[in-house]
Amino acid sequence: MPVSLLALAMSAFAIGTTEFVIMGLLPDVAGDLHISIPTAGWLISGYALGVAIGAPIMALLTARLPRKLSLVLLMVIFIIGNLLCAVAISYNFLMLARIITALCHGAFFGIGAVVAASLVAPNRKASAVALMFTGLTLANVLGVPIGTWFGQMYGWRSTFWGVAAIGVIAFIALIISLPSQKDETPTDLRREVSALGNGKLWLSLSMTVFFAAAMFALFSYVAPMLLQVTGITHQGVSWTLFLMGAGLTVGNILGGRLADWKVSVSLMLSFTFIAIFSLLFRWTSHGMWLAEITLFLWSMAAFATVPALQINVVLHGKDAPNLVSTLNIAAFNVGNALGAWVGGMVIARGYGLTAVPVAAAGLAVIGLIICLINFSNGTGHHQPATEQ
Repeated sequence: MPVSLLALAMSAFAIGTTEFVIMGLLPDVAGDLHISIPTAGWLISGYALGVAIGAPIMALLTARLPRKLSLVLLMVIFIIGNLLCAVAISYNFLMLARIITALCHGAFFGIGAVVAASLVAPNRKASAVALMFTGLTLANVLGVPIGTWFGQMYGWRSTFWGVAAIGVIAFIALIISLPSQKDETPTDLRREVSALGNGKLWLSLSMTVFFAAAMFALFSYVAPMLLQVTGITHQGVSWTLFLMGAGLTVGNILGGRLADWKVSVSLMLSFTFIAIFSLLFRWTSHGMWLAEITLFLWSMAAFATVPALQINVVLHGKDAPNLVSTLNIAAFNVGNALGAWVGGMVIARGYGLTAVPVAAAGLAVIGLIICLINFSNGTGHHQPATEQ
């Protein structure tokens, strides 16, 4: 295994942690900056919109640069953004810092996936990309609960200092370990942009949007729900986030196997179960053990969707893999912003925290409807690697 793959995975871990850890710290940030929970929730939406807008822009700006240089520069932006988060003295300052941090997100994963695949033999490309994205999975399993606990113990700013430090280590690892590939072919932007005329591609991206919206409508406000509805302690929140991270990991593995069999069935089942478990949490959130079990199953259903979404998008945009991969990350973060906004609006309108899972279920149903439309002509039911 090339050491450079570990550097990419470490970078993915840092980026994933800084995106998701704010959810566990939402009550602490809101209390410290004297803002409401829904207002604090906009920090999630702001980051997501920063990714969505910044991903294609940064991909175009770095298209002519060597990939190693692009990744190193993007990690510099990441470090600066987290340092600004750590010293933020106001809500507006923190929002700006989150947006700056988000600019590197989409392009890093898009370029990083291409680099990871180039580091190994052709028959190991998928495994190399999966290894890089393992860093993102570990961010949910370890980074978020540990970062949440650290922020609760030493103040939420300490978490961002810690993530910035991990970013510096990843930055050094990238410089030392990534090879300079002198035979790189510059991206043909016209060819990639022209491949975006496929209607099925945009339906696939829409599924990604509503998957992420359904996920983050609930995930964004899970900490306040656990504290105020379930009645567990701050330490209990950290342990629950760890449990959810384990569910995400198991779901990702099972979802990959199901997607290898049938993409259409995988997506339909995943959207259905996300809706069911979200709706169940409306009632099970009042009891600790029922809440924990429901959130674990919900997490499994949520990340079981990811492999099938990625395969579906790449298959429909196979003539523009770099741009499509980046756009899928942008679509994910548009959904992230939409879900956090919907959850915040439900709370702000006075429906209460227990109405948030109902809204999440509704977003999952919309995703299921788009999924049914996408596969209505019978395509996608059998999934070899080269056809839809």
